[in-house]
Amino acid sequence: MARMFDAILSAAPTEPPAPADLTPPADLTPPTDLTPPTGATGPMVPSRLTVDSVRRPRLRALRRGSQLAVGLVLYTLSMALLVRAGLGTMPWDVLTQGLSRHLGWTFGTVTLAVSGVVLLGWVALRQRPGIGTIANMVVIGVLVDPVLSLLARLPERLAPLAAALLVAVGIALNGLATALYIGARLGPGPRDGLMTGLVARTGWSVRLVRTSIEVAVVSLGWLLGGTVGVATVAYAAAIGPLVHRLLPLFTLAAVHGPTGASASTDGADDS
Repeated sequence: MARMFDAILSAAPTEPPAPADLTPPADLTPPTDLTPPTGATGPMVPSRLTVDSVRRPRLRALRRGSQLAVGLVLYTLSMALLVRAGLGTMPWDVLTQGLSRHLGWTFGTVTLAVSGVVLLGWVALRQRPGIGTIANMVVIGVLVDPVLSLLARLPERLAPLAAALLVAVGIALNGLATALYIGARLGPGPRDGLMTGLVARTGWSVRLVRTSIEVAVVSLGWLLGGTVGVATVAYAAAIGPLVHRLLPLFTLAAVHGPTGASASTDGADDS
């Protein structure tokens, strides 16, 4: 028994074992150099190029829509001025006046109805309306009656000079309005689209197609009781050169994707 205890005591260690080495390997040592990359002065932020690529298209869309809206409002005012002057109206408005007298509808209601019928003609011509096409039809058709009501507060019989002034302002304003809404390049008005569609389908010149359409609508409108006069002739003679000069000043960059038929730069008789 004594020998067994001696054997156990002799086998037991005389000193506690050394603690295990818990030093992490060299490749697991956390980095101590947290200096930002060269040129970095703060937190990472989106580059100016990225911000501009988002902001610029939005600004261009806002500019395009604003120009279209202003052009259509001014176009409505120009139409009403010529109607109120009583010396003749734009070619398509001669037809509108004649239909209004026979149907008993307001000028604006007939304008909307005629625009809708003309737009149906686009189907046969394979034209695709744009935002500007629909806006042209709705904005002018809705606003023209209130504007005519405001102008009705003028004396019932205008002095010749006053009537001539309304005609001159109306034609000049129409040239500016046409350049604005066509220059926005969001799609032509219904009547301009009809003209350009016929040009594309027939191969005839713009001047021939435009003249043929306007002679037809003026003749029909006159037979129905629409007003044809010196203002009608003056408008037909002046609108082309006016738009030709003003359109380059207001034409914006083309929109990617189809927006309807190309707008004529030879002027527009659209309402």
